[in-house]
Amino acid sequence: MTKETVIMKKQEEVTEVAEKLKAAASVVVVDSLGLTVEEVTNLRKELRENDVYMKVVKNTILRRAAAEAGIEGMDSVFVGPSAIVYSESEVVAPAKIVAEFADKVEHLSIKGGLIEGEVSSAEDINALAKLPDRDGLLSMLLSVLQAPVRNTALAIKAVAESKEDDAA
Repeated sequence: MTKETVIMKKQEEVTEVAEKLKAAASVVVVDSLGLTVEEVTNLRKELRENDVYMKVVKNTILRRAAAEAGIEGMDSVFVGPSAIVYSESEVVAPAKIVAEFADKVEHLSIKGGLIEGEVSSAEDINALAKLPDRDGLLSMLLSVLQAPVRNTALAIKAVAESKEDDAA
């Protein structure tokens, strides 16, 4: 390969990663050095099942892609072995899956990431991982919205029953 070809391929990779960073609902940057092939395969399988993807990328490519995407403040995260875990549709899923997997294996650590375009620390990512997923949040919201109606119905029923008892 000629030097120009290599440069073009790297620029294409930078552009591809920049587009993924821009389109992602959330990105988690992890250090996966030391994971066995079986562990990486299991992690990738679990990620794919949840519409989340993982890509190992050189730090120089990540830095340039972040700059191209207009993301600042990630240089401290792009140090040492790095892989990005991202999803275009789910905000919580990448953080939740990686955090749960990191609890099971020794050699996976969260370095930081992006949550809806905002640079986030490893602590922020771990806090996000503790939140329920979208379906869980919708279920909680529905429960909160139903509570006043349910309480009103119970109060009306109690009043009706007490009037029946008075009439009898």
